[in-house]
Amino acid sequence: MVLRRWWEMDAAVILRLLHVAFLFHLATSQSFIGVNYGTIADNLPPAASTASLLTSTSIGKLRLYEPQPDLVAALAGSDISILLGVPNSDVPSLASSPAAAASWAAANIPTTVSVSAISVGNELLNSGDPTLGPQLLPAMQNLLAALPAGSTTKISTVHSMAVLASSDPPSSGAFHADLAGSLDPVLEFLHQNGGPFMINPYPYFAYSSDTRDETLAFCLFQPNPGRADAASGLTYTNMFDAQLDAIRAALDAKGYPDVDIVIAETGWPYKGDAGEAGATPDNARAYNANLVAHLKSQVGTPRTPGKSVDTYIFALYDEDLKPGPASERSFGLYQADLTPNYDIGLAKGSGAAPTTSGQIGVTPAPAQVQPGRGVTPTGFCVTTGGASGGTQQAQQSSSCYEPAGATSRRGQTGMRQFAWFCILLGLAMLVQSGRL
Repeated sequence: MVLRRWWEMDAAVILRLLHVAFLFHLATSQSFIGVNYGTIADNLPPAASTASLLTSTSIGKLRLYEPQPDLVAALAGSDISILLGVPNSDVPSLASSPAAAASWAAANIPTTVSVSAISVGNELLNSGDPTLGPQLLPAMQNLLAALPAGSTTKISTVHSMAVLASSDPPSSGAFHADLAGSLDPVLEFLHQNGGPFMINPYPYFAYSSDTRDETLAFCLFQPNPGRADAASGLTYTNMFDAQLDAIRAALDAKGYPDVDIVIAETGWPYKGDAGEAGATPDNARAYNANLVAHLKSQVGTPRTPGKSVDTYIFALYDEDLKPGPASERSFGLYQADLTPNYDIGLAKGSGAAPTTSGQIGVTPAPAQVQPGRGVTPTGFCVTTGGASGGTQQAQQSSSCYEPAGATSRRGQTGMRQFAWFCILLGLAMLVQSGRL
């Protein structure tokens, strides 16, 4: 009886508190959503303005392709963590001696913000410079040794999807055999030291090779018939999951099911040249907004349900000095004057990201076969090196697809918290209605 009176007196208060807590959860539950800060531009806003923009959103992670002392200083005291990049040009120096790595670490690793990981090089194994591959592991080892005692910063490197020799269907995911000499020791390093495998998947480039309506919907997380992987018995409803599971399959095949995956880049251009089908504001918004919603749901992928990977959207701003087609300069979420190119639900307090259903934003065009890219009319994807923010490389291609039930502790914790929230909310509503 006493318990019932307590509930009756406080049910309304409990409901209000739960409502506030739920809104707070919506505003802050995107800690796995990051953004890339590309610098191939001459009109970037001041560091303080960028820091203010970032802290006004629910973005929790920022990827830097090289040290940015001014921006890091402006982020001091925020809850934004940094994925810090070592430029490819610095890799030989770090590999040359532990002293060189210690010097780089002392000069460039900030102490005023959290550094979740350091990427030694960007798409280095597909950079076209064969001298860099053998230097990658020594550089990573030397930089790891240079970290302060007790550091939780992980050491890794970022790859393009071109490291895959097979990915269609996803269960056939396998790395290029000719990269084994450099890649296999790196995989063992990640396994031994808890570092993630970082990858740059771009469904946009898969669509550019197969411009059917069905493929666009598949790439934009929109309703579509789905594509079956006969070997695994799994059905895929979007290209992002297919690419992610192809990487998972490749890691599993190498014997590294414990190595986590981080999406270091993914995005969609909002503008392109006349021949660049799909590069529109509607499609860019659809891809990025639906990607955020997909990650927030923590539904995971068919091969790894219940687990959302840390994902960095490319990019915070347009990079007006990048060479190549117009799309290369049109991946930004925001313009240099800090106004958004489109809304994907990242403002604090905005709740769930806006999603877009149906076929929008593009008049299907005939697929244009480019060198090294075949049309895959019934397949899952054609992968490329993508639109790298920190290096200017030719796109490289390969054909594109974890053990079931392998959920993360983060995902399990989030589900438990949500379950308790639902239980308490239900009890409060029952009390308020007089049924308890």
